[in-house]
Amino acid sequence: MSLRGQDPDSGAESLSSDEKEAAASGAEGEGSAEEHPTGEDSLEKSSSSSSDEESDAEESHGGRSDEEQEEKESLLCGNESGVNCLPPCEHCRSGNDRKEQVTPRRLAGKQYLVQLDAEGTYQCSFTGLIFEVTGAVKITYSLLSWSKYANLVKKPWIVGGPLFNVRCDSAAALTSIQFPHSLCLSGHGAGMAFRVLHVKGEGAAIEPSADYSASHVKWVVSSLSPVGPLIQSQEPVQYHGAVILYKVVDEHPSLSFRVYVATNNDSFIKDISRAVKHSKKKCIKIDKPPVCQKLLQKGKKYRLVCEPEAEVTPEEIEFVDGSLLKLKSYIEVYLEKPDDFTLSLVELESDATVWKAKLRESDWIHYDQNKNEQKRSAGSVQKRKPALSILEEDNLCSKKQKTSNSADGVKTKKLTDQQLMMIAKLFGRQWREIAIECLQMEMRDIEQIQAVEEEVNMQKFLVLSKWREREKSNGTAEALYRSLSEKASYEILQALQGFSAQS
Repeated sequence: MSLRGQDPDSGAESLSSDEKEAAASGAEGEGSAEEHPTGEDSLEKSSSSSSDEESDAEESHGGRSDEEQEEKESLLCGNESGVNCLPPCEHCRSGNDRKEQVTPRRLAGKQYLVQLDAEGTYQCSFTGLIFEVTGAVKITYSLLSWSKYANLVKKPWIVGGPLFNVRCDSAAALTSIQFPHSLCLSGHGAGMAFRVLHVKGEGAAIEPSADYSASHVKWVVSSLSPVGPLIQSQEPVQYHGAVILYKVVDEHPSLSFRVYVATNNDSFIKDISRAVKHSKKKCIKIDKPPVCQKLLQKGKKYRLVCEPEAEVTPEEIEFVDGSLLKLKSYIEVYLEKPDDFTLSLVELESDATVWKAKLRESDWIHYDQNKNEQKRSAGSVQKRKPALSILEEDNLCSKKQKTSNSADGVKTKKLTDQQLMMIAKLFGRQWREIAIECLQMEMRDIEQIQAVEEEVNMQKFLVLSKWREREKSNGTAEALYRSLSEKASYEILQALQGFSAQS
C-alpha cells in the first residue's frame, strides 16, 4: 500500500553536530549524497549545542576498553533491547514473505556491519532494518538519537520509529531500506501517512515513503545519511510499549528504583541508557520482561502500583512519546524495607493492567559496601581499581590465555572466550545467585559489571571471565563443571562436558 502526497511546511536550522557524527562514523559510501537529487521538502537550517557534539563523539568512539571488547565479541553478542526483541502483537503479525535474516558484525562505536553476497532482501536480526540490494554490498549502520534532531520534526509529523545512519560501499546497489516502526496500526493504517526524515549536509528533507506494513516503513534510497520514519495520523496513535527498570546502587538498606515507560523505539531506549549512564547516581539494569501487554496511547493516563505499598513518584503520568526530549522522565519507587514486591502499570481509564513484574531479592540484592571493602582489602595495601578495570582485566586475561597443565601431566585448555559466551547464553534468570553460590563471586563485582555493561549476555560473560581469571590455570571446562554441577541446568553441564571432551 503506497502513500504519496501531503508534505508539511516546516523549518529547521543547521545540524553541525550531525555532520560531525557522520564524519566520525566513517566516510564510506557518503559520496553518494551528491549523486542523487534532494528530497521534496527542504528544511531550513538549525543549530546544535556543544553538549550534543560531546555526546556524538562518545556515541561514535566510546571508551577504548569498550571498543576492544565489542570488536572481540562482535559475532557473539545479541541486542538486549529494542524493536527486534519485542514480539509483535496480534494486530501486527505480518503476512508478508519472510526475509532472509542476517546477523551483523558489531564494530567499535556501536556500529553494525553486514556483508551481503548477492541480490535479495535481507533483515538485520539485531535492529530489524530490511535492506533490498541488487548485488554484493557491504553496509555499515548505527543507531542515532532523535533528540538531536528535535527541531526538524514539526507538527503534524511525529516520530514513528528508530533513526539510523546508513552507509554502503556501493550506494547504487542498495535500492531500498525498510525501517521498523513502533506503532500498532490495528487495521487503521488508512488514516495514517508515513514519510522519512532525511538529514543532508546542513539541512534535511521529508521524503515520501514507498510503502508501509504492520511493522516497517519502506523508503527508496536517494542518498545515504541519517534517516528515520515519521508519521501523521488523523486518529489517536497507539504504540507498542516497553517498561525498563533500573535500581539505584548505594549503601542504604532501603531500595530505590527508576521505572521508564517508553515506546518500543531503539533510539528512545538508547537515550534512556545514556541518561542513566551519565546520572549522578549509580544504577544497574534489572532484568525483567519489558513488553507491555496492552498498547500505550498518547494522552492517556497511567499509574504505577506497588504491592506491598511503596512511595511512588509521580503517582500517575500522562503518556507521551519522549523520543524528541533530551530529558527522559521516569517514575521513582522507594521502599524502606528490602522485601519482595510486585510492580504493575495500570491504565486509569479502563483499570487494565498494561505491564506487571515480580521483583525478588535475588533481582536486586546488594551487600554492604563497607564490609565487602574490608574483606577484599584484608592483607593487602593495594588500592582498588575503578569499575572499568573489570573490563580491562578481562581483556588482558583473554589476551594471555594459554594452555595449562592439569593433574597427571595431561594438558587441558582453559575455556576460551567463545566457549564462555556459549555458556553465558545458556544461563537463565538465576545466574547471579549461581555466580555467588557456586563460583564464589561477590555481588559488588557483579554490580560493577552491570554498571558499565548493559547487555545481559555480556554481563554473564564478564562474570565467567572474571572467574576464569581468578582460577588461572584451573579455569577449565572440568573445573567449571564441578563448580556448577549442583545448580546449573542440564544444557550447561552438557555443553561443559563437550568442551572437556574437545580438550
